[in-house]
This record gives sequence, C-alpha cells and structure tokens, in this order.
Amino acid sequence: MNQIFYSETHEYARIDGNIAYIGISDFAQHALGNVVYVDMPETDDDITAGEDFGAVESVKAASDLIAPVSGTVIETNEELIDNPRLINEDAMANWIIKVEMSNPSELENLMNESAYKEFCKNESH
Repeated sequence: MNQIFYSETHEYARIDGNIAYIGISDFAQHALGNVVYVDMPETDDDITAGEDFGAVESVKAASDLIAPVSGTVIETNEELIDNPRLINEDAMANWIIKVEMSNPSELENLMNESAYKEFCKNESH
C-alpha cells in the first residue's frame, strides 16, 4: 500500500518500499496556478531533506522544490519537460522525481494526509 506524506512546503512523498515519488501537492499547484516549467535534478543526483532540488515556475511565480526526504534520484518525470501542465491536471499522479531514500526515518518529520489537510486549512486563512 502506498503511503503519502507531506511537508510544510507542500511537497509530497508517496512511498512504495524504499522508493519515494516526490511532487507538489494539489494545494500547491492551486496556489501556483498554471505551471509552465519544472526544473528537476539529474538522475543519480543526491538530494537532502530540507534542501531545494529544483523549482516549479508558473505564470504567477517561481517556487523552489524542497526535498521531503534524502536520497538518490533514480528517475525524473520526463513528461513534465514537454508538458509541465500535467501537474495542474493531477498533481498527485504526476510526480516530479523518484528517489531511493537513504534515511526512511525522515518520514517521521512529515505530515500524514489528515494533518496536512488541517495545515492547509490554517494556511488559507
């Protein structure tokens, strides 16, 4: 079963074994508006929890992508290069990078779905 965890910077990590599919939440894509460009790391790059690994640009703003977990990038979502709007269509299905986690215990620092929904509710007031 896939578990999904969220960060306070609105990235999600969908967990499948030791693999994290990382993207931005539906809340984040709504806040950004039409996504026009996604800056992603290269395959085999290492990312560190709490540090940026790329950016998402929309017609309104550019937003750094902050890694929810540490690990090695094993795949990038190539479809987003030509069609970054996929994130607007379904942010949860269109992950940005796939990462082999180096420290799965970092998931303990993230929120589950109900905590994240509560967090978003408070952010929008």
